Amino acid sequence: MMLIELKEASLSDGRDIFEMILEIGPGENGFVNNGFDLAYSEFPDFIRGRIALSQGENLQPNYVPQTNYWLLIDSYPVGVGKLRHSLNDQLRKSGGHIGYSIRPSVRGQGYGKIFLAELLKKAADLGIDKVMLTCEPNNVSSRKVIEANKGILSGIEDEKCNYWISL
Repeated sequence: MMLIELKEASLSDGRDIFEMILEIGPGENGFVNNGFDLAYSEFPDFIRGRIALSQGENLQPNYVPQTNYWLLIDSYPVGVGKLRHSLNDQLRKSGGHIGYSIRPSVRGQGYGKIFLAELLKKAADLGIDKVMLTCEPNNVSSRKVIEANKGILSGIEDEKCNYWISL
């Protein structure tokens, strides 16, 4: 049986998390990975920035507080996730409450479905009762993950599928 862990970004994160972030690269399909081009010496400051974001500190314009999570399977980091604590007009158009990416070397093993299910629990813990997610219409894998987690397609606007999940 596999051990599933959802870990919030912390200063104890080490090279295993760093290497996953590098492997994921700059992001794709609307997911942005700001840490993909860092040197390991810059990683602690990157993590400090993620922690500040989760606490609503030093927010850039049009940003909302968001918590970064890592999905670990049997203690091995497989995914990066972002849980935004609220929506603004920009996130209603693209991004929604949750964004995530699975490292390319382990895709196709059901980890996206597991990750989203775990992130939805964290959203409920924040008091969010309806979660919005967006993805590109041709991103069949993401659409299947969202629909497997009870996502309801509310429409396609500006080349984005808008899904809602009631918690």
